[in-house]
Amino acid sequence: MKTVDLHTHSTASDGTFSPSELVDLAVKKGLSAIALTDHDTVDGLEEAIRHSEENYPDFEVVPGIEYSTVRNGKDVHIVGLYIDYKDEEYRAGLQEFIDSRTRRNRKICEKLTDAGMPVTYEELVEANPGAVITRAHFGRLLLAKGYVKSISEAFDRFIGDRCPCYVPREKITPQMAIEQILKAKGVPILAHPVLYGLGKDAMDKLVHEMKDAGVVGIEALYATYTPQDERDMKGLAEKYDLLISGGSDFHGSNKPHIDLGTGTGRLSIQYDYLEKIKDYKNNSNR
Repeated sequence: MKTVDLHTHSTASDGTFSPSELVDLAVKKGLSAIALTDHDTVDGLEEAIRHSEENYPDFEVVPGIEYSTVRNGKDVHIVGLYIDYKDEEYRAGLQEFIDSRTRRNRKICEKLTDAGMPVTYEELVEANPGAVITRAHFGRLLLAKGYVKSISEAFDRFIGDRCPCYVPREKITPQMAIEQILKAKGVPILAHPVLYGLGKDAMDKLVHEMKDAGVVGIEALYATYTPQDERDMKGLAEKYDLLISGGSDFHGSNKPHIDLGTGTGRLSIQYDYLEKIKDYKNNSNR
C-alpha cells in the first residue's frame, strides 16, 4: 500500500532536516510522496523538488506551505498544496506574511530582554541562516544561552500561548491565506483543527466558515489524533463536502515524538487521498 505525508517542515522554517534530507528520509521510510509545508515560506521547495527529481524519479514532492493566521484571537493554520510557488505575484503577497512574522519576532525579543533574558533578532537570524524564524528557534536559543533547561520549558514558562513573553500574530486572517492559495492555483486545507481545542458546535462553525471562505480540504488524519478525532473530522469532511488530507507535521528533533509518515506510531495516509487532491487540482484549473 502506497502511503504519503502531506504536512512536513524543513530547515526553511522550523524543522531540523534540510529539504534534501527530508526527501531522503521519506524515501528511506518507503513513502511515495510528501508535501513540504514550511511556515509562511516557499524557500525550501526548489531544493526538495530538484533533489527528488535528480535522485528519486518515482517520488513526488508536493509544493506546499502552511500559513499561520489568527481567527477570533486564536491561531488557525491553513495549508496550501500544489501552489504555483514560482509565480511572482504570489511571492510578493507572501512577503507581507513574512514581514509580519519578523515584526512579531522583534517584539518577542524585546519582551524576553525586558524579562532578564537578553535576546536579539539578529542573533536568531545568524544562528538560523535562511530560515523563517519561529518560536521553536527562540526555544533553542533560550536553551543554548542557559535561560531554560529545555525547549518545552521555554514554551511553558515564557513564549507559549498566554505566557509573559508571548506576542500574538498580527491580524492575518485565514481568509487572507485562503485567498492567496487560490490565487496561486493551490488547494487550501484546514490544518489540524482538533488542536484548536474547540467544542463540537464551535468546530462545526469553524469548518463551515472556512468552507465558505474557499477551503476545499481538511486534515482529518494527523499525528496526534485519536481514532475518535479521525471519525469526527471525517464526519465534518463528509458534511461539508471537503477533501481529506493529513500528515505528521514532522519537525525533526524539534518534535522528537513525531516521526515522518507515522506520527506517534499509528498514522498512515493512503496514496488515494493524494490522488483525490490531485484530481481536484487538475479539474479546477481547466
